[in-house]
Amino acid sequence: ISARVVNYNKGGLLVNLEGVRGFVPASQVSGISRGPDTQKQSDMAKMVNTDLSLKVIEINRNRNRLILSERQAVQESRELKKDELLARLSEGDVRPGTVSSVCDFGAFVDIGGADGLVHLSEISWSRVKHPSEVLKPGDKVQVYILSIDNERKRIALSIKRTQSEPWTRAGERYQLGQIVEGTITQLASFGAFARIEDGIEGLIHISEMGDERIQHPKEIVSEGEVIQARVIRIDPARKRMGLSLRLNRDPGEADEPEESPDA
Repeated sequence: ISARVVNYNKGGLLVNLEGVRGFVPASQVSGISRGPDTQKQSDMAKMVNTDLSLKVIEINRNRNRLILSERQAVQESRELKKDELLARLSEGDVRPGTVSSVCDFGAFVDIGGADGLVHLSEISWSRVKHPSEVLKPGDKVQVYILSIDNERKRIALSIKRTQSEPWTRAGERYQLGQIVEGTITQLASFGAFARIEDGIEGLIHISEMGDERIQHPKEIVSEGEVIQARVIRIDPARKRMGLSLRLNRDPGEADEPEESPDA
């Protein structure tokens, strides 16, 4: 039902429903702060003379007692909208959305009445350690519908699949001998990975870091460092690129192949 707020007291809002006085506890109003009492009183004062959608949660005619909940009414309305949205969605759809929250394993995106999860691995083609690196609540994004679980009312989303996979054009953008700029993203005992563009990383094998023998890549580079490197191998099908810090070698001169672990 809908009722107008006519007053408030320490415990909540007083509403008028066709001459019947109803009470909405502060805990049952989504717009009231859970903080200090002064903030609660201020929030409730702002609601006087406004109309609220409410659900009856207790009625006692003998005691003239009518208790209502705005929070439950909003929740039920949202659940109804979610059911309607789920019925309209199809896997493969691309929809606009708004990031509602960010957590360690991904981000939740509101796509118009329902939240879907964008798992950490589906945020970007490039390596992302935590969703907060690239997303924050309120961000407007395009999402791809990966799957819909009507029984559990869950929606799996992807942001990266609304963009083309970077390796599909890597063969056209990069050639052997080309000098590229990259950012060191990870060090390993056998070399260092450098991000050339979003979604494309190349391996600088430890043997390609200079003419002097070194024990570990950290002697030459560090994570976050921007470097210039030469493309010495490229295999778009296997999503691999080999890089060298030796920039002055003749591009036509063959490099010794290095077997490297997967990125």
